[in-house]
Amino acid sequence: MTWQDLPAWAGPSIIFVSATSAVLLGHWIFFSFTLRIAAKTDTVLDDSLLRRSRRPVLYIILFLAFLALVPSVGLEPVTLSMVRQGLVLALILSVGWLGISLTGTITDFVQHTFRLDVADNLRARQMHTQMIVVRRILVAIIVIVILCLILMSVPRAREIGISLFASAGVAGLVIGMAAKPALGNLIAGLQIALTGPIHIDDVVIIEGEWGRIEEISSTYVVVRIWDQRRLITPLSHFIENPFQNWTRKTAEIMGTVFIHADYTIPVDAVRAQLRRIVEASDLWDGRVCGLQVTDATAATVELRALVSAADASKAWDLRCHVREELLTWLQAEHPESLPRLRAELQTGAQPENPS
Repeated sequence: MTWQDLPAWAGPSIIFVSATSAVLLGHWIFFSFTLRIAAKTDTVLDDSLLRRSRRPVLYIILFLAFLALVPSVGLEPVTLSMVRQGLVLALILSVGWLGISLTGTITDFVQHTFRLDVADNLRARQMHTQMIVVRRILVAIIVIVILCLILMSVPRAREIGISLFASAGVAGLVIGMAAKPALGNLIAGLQIALTGPIHIDDVVIIEGEWGRIEEISSTYVVVRIWDQRRLITPLSHFIENPFQNWTRKTAEIMGTVFIHADYTIPVDAVRAQLRRIVEASDLWDGRVCGLQVTDATAATVELRALVSAADASKAWDLRCHVREELLTWLQAEHPESLPRLRAELQTGAQPENPS
């Protein structure tokens, strides 16, 4: 049996199978070799680039090889044009897949370099927040560009693709008027990424609720309330309305404990007991410990204990601990200094009996 005895489809099939095998073998050899080299380096960037680009690059090379081999198959002009058009679309989609996959390298690098599970993680929270917003913006840009390229590659839709590029200003104006809230949130997300009023894991007080920033999406923020509820807030709310951020610059914070007692309370003894309580607790960070008389009413005096902790959660637990220990100590050592009411009874002279 000679080459001329083979059916017409056998030649092109052998060519495409051989090309596919060569591409697969070359791809496997290249990435196996480079991944082993990358595993020996200290940086995670090269590992992430190779791992995330491995499959998209395979399809890009395959479609490029098929585009180069299709003219030699001997197809009819109409069929050849359709096949080539399909391969071009597949190639464009593969390039878009590669671009979106490579944006994940940003995530890998930031997560590896800036750890959130450390005590002072302010810089890490800033970088994670910026990474989330920047990656979503890049993905949106890539999707729009790929969509335009697909439309421009199809002859019948080429004018639509060109129009998308040429009329970007008019389309942006129309879309902006129709989707003002959504665009406002997108712009607010970009402002948050650049200026950093909030970051992932920040402690905030918003709408009267205490919680932590759990997620920052392209349009809204998820705040995890202390009782495990979730408060969903538009991004624009954090730009247009005031809120409290307890960890804007540092996680350190001070907490107060108020005690109402009788006028006879020994303030110096309470101050010394407060010092002993915080020094025996692991919740205190050693920065601030003070006691002052902040008010005096007709019945009681108000004592304010000021203590500091490394973060808001420890500050809350430390406040509760100090309050409980001070009350227990007062009950045991100075019960007469607890709040009480005083009354004075006077006995007047008895009137003489007229009889």
